[in-house]
Amino acid sequence: MKKKIAFVCVHNSCRSQIAEALGKKLLSQYFDFYSCGTQLKPQINQDAVRLIKDIYNIDMEKTQYSKLMTDIPTPDIVISMGCHVTCPYIGKDFDENWGLEDPTGKTDDEFVKVILKIEEKVKELEKYK
Repeated sequence: MKKKIAFVCVHNSCRSQIAEALGKKLLSQYFDFYSCGTQLKPQINQDAVRLIKDIYNIDMEKTQYSKLMTDIPTPDIVISMGCHVTCPYIGKDFDENWGLEDPTGKTDDEFVKVILKIEEKVKELEKYK
């Protein structure tokens, strides 16, 4: 049975969604990936959707949606995308905090830097298999 990895952000609209998409693309043979938040946004960040489609040919709006912690199965590994205010408590301590800046509202260049950092971090998750 594959381990379940959850990526957690407050709004589950940008970084955690990107991590879920890249996890599924790169390591789905080893893990089941989920993203979630403590609050919901009506849609995934449109810059993230556009750039992930351009770079990886993944349409996040077809395969993903904004979810709360209670909407996903209990994860084995929980990763915070980077809480610079207050991290939500999700029933267990985070296994990792990636400390990523939220690129929302920033330039495409800033977005791409965060996306590439997430890809690098997702690849490192192989250590959990």
